[in-house]
Amino acid sequence: MAELQQDARRRIELRGRRFPRPAETRIVTVANQKGGVGKTTTTVNLAAALAQSGLNVLVLDNDPQGNASTALGVEHRAGTPSIYEVLVEGAPIAEAVQESPDVPNLWCLPATIDLSGAEIELVSMVARETRLRSALDTYLQWRIDNGLERIDYVLVDCPPSLGLLTVNAFVVAREVLIPIQCEYYALEGLSQLLKTIQLIQAHLNRDLHVSTILLTMYDARTNLAQQVASEVREHFPERTLRTTVPRSVRISEAPSYGQTVMTYDAGSSGALAYLEAAREIAERGAATTDVTPSNSATAESGAEEDR
Repeated sequence: MAELQQDARRRIELRGRRFPRPAETRIVTVANQKGGVGKTTTTVNLAAALAQSGLNVLVLDNDPQGNASTALGVEHRAGTPSIYEVLVEGAPIAEAVQESPDVPNLWCLPATIDLSGAEIELVSMVARETRLRSALDTYLQWRIDNGLERIDYVLVDCPPSLGLLTVNAFVVAREVLIPIQCEYYALEGLSQLLKTIQLIQAHLNRDLHVSTILLTMYDARTNLAQQVASEVREHFPERTLRTTVPRSVRISEAPSYGQTVMTYDAGSSGALAYLEAAREIAERGAATTDVTPSNSATAESGAEEDR
């Protein structure tokens, strides 16, 4: 009954609501080296929720499995122009990006099976860690030069590993969003991920920081889920979203229809949870970028401490 009441409240609050635009493009990498925590699911559903709420969103599918491309309904068979050509051959993103057929203002740079060999091919390349960042900067400028609307959010989906593909994803981003499954093993991998992010900060991208933690697959009926959630909130109170994403059959079913849960069943508890999480992220971003001259120095020093 409590869940039904919560869903009803979310429907009233969120349906048709437009989210605030950030002052500049926010580039967020969704990462966790542990598999099965909901990285791709979180990426595509947050992207769809933000796009449905009036924002321009680009998803970079940086995972050789190409699951984000599947969920967004874009073509990613072998031979399709993809992120592989961008990383390895230096092709412009503009030639490979596709618009999602289900959600207006949502674009995807797909991944094909070719990307599985990119880890080896990148090893011997010049500026191998910064190739994705250079390509994205060029694409964002290309949109402006051609009179297209600015991209508000770029979400990067990562493979469940810490190889060169993930390093490129960390270098291209300014923020990291970490989905954490509400189980014990998920906490064990978090410390390793944070150490990796610190290394990237020190050597490749000093602007990178963990801005958001999202609890996924939350089952309020179990003590373990409540304990994990409590521990994460205790250690990262400012970064952990209030919204938790429940275990949901609808979320699991949606990719088999080539959709996100936002279009597959917009009224489901999973879709409403991702919509609320997207609103929280958008409002936090608007608050942090809206810095007045009098407190800008304080904000910068706080950011340095956070890094």
